[in-house]
Amino acid sequence: MNRTQRLMVWAAAFTLFVLLIHLLEQILLPFVAGLGVAYLLDPLADKLEERGLSRILATTVITGVFFFGVIGIIIVLTPLLQNQVTNIAERLPEFVSMVQAWASDTIARLEAALPSGTLDGSGGVGTDMAGTIGNAIKNVAQKLWAGGVAVFEILSLLIITPIVSFYMLLKWDDIVRQIDDLLPRPQVETIRAQFREIDTTLSAFIRGQASVCLTLAAVYGISLSVIGLEAGLLIGIGAGAVSFIPYVGALSGIIMALGVAFVQFDTWGPLIAVATVFAVGQTLESYVLTPRLVGDKVGLHDLWIIFALMAGGTLFGFLGVLLAVPTAAVIGVLVRFTLSRYRDSKLYLGDGDQDTPTAAS
Repeated sequence: MNRTQRLMVWAAAFTLFVLLIHLLEQILLPFVAGLGVAYLLDPLADKLEERGLSRILATTVITGVFFFGVIGIIIVLTPLLQNQVTNIAERLPEFVSMVQAWASDTIARLEAALPSGTLDGSGGVGTDMAGTIGNAIKNVAQKLWAGGVAVFEILSLLIITPIVSFYMLLKWDDIVRQIDDLLPRPQVETIRAQFREIDTTLSAFIRGQASVCLTLAAVYGISLSVIGLEAGLLIGIGAGAVSFIPYVGALSGIIMALGVAFVQFDTWGPLIAVATVFAVGQTLESYVLTPRLVGDKVGLHDLWIIFALMAGGTLFGFLGVLLAVPTAAVIGVLVRFTLSRYRDSKLYLGDGDQDTPTAAS
């Protein structure tokens, strides 16, 4: 089999893989989530094995602690978050009215300062825009809390994901060996090297970034609650949870927090405190958390991560978001490998019998 035929086989396999994901996307979410949890916990299972525990005992302990911990956190946070969502929904008309009043007052001042007729009609536009934004936020919040996700999908996540995680974690090393045995022998070392680089990239991003997100969620949620911000816990946890998307977590969090603080408080002190919380959080993330927990081995540019997440979400919804970063890591590794091969090829270097141009001294 020549190189062209091999490329055609790999391209056909990739096309079939994408087609299967598209056809089965409605049921794949708990399986992908379970696979991700197993990948996240595998190093811990290996360490427990090294200390003398059997694989099945290590797997049982780890998955039990992980899922009971997640369930415990959900049980504790759900009533708090539900109350905050309810309070925000009830006070949303009041917030919208305050924003409308502020917008009208600001436009009136501008009209007084600018030449006559410059801002004609702006007051109505500001009022309509504030009302539209308020209604949109209210509708989104109600849909999310009322069950935008089907009950079947929630039950499948709660029941199937732990089962998949347990099985994958138990058989992880066996699955890796079986995949390795299926690799074409002439290229086995090259493929292994690429898999190792993919694993390094994914482990640095997923395990490290998960720790960063959890830490930031705790910092933002607790700090905003201490300030007394309404829905501070909800906003803080949300900002921390989406911090794996570059710039989005802090930017969306500070916009929402300052918006709520603006209509809740009458003085500048709480607004300055909210801004300080996010400034400290960003400094902590940039100079302490990310260098220590993620490191410099990710090899994924911020813009590439944002594009991958948006593309995955557009194509496959939440399942696509889960698959976006692993797919981006694989594509990034393959692109770097292809470029390195290209730079060593005759297509880049030219034929050996031709003179190679030298740099001018």
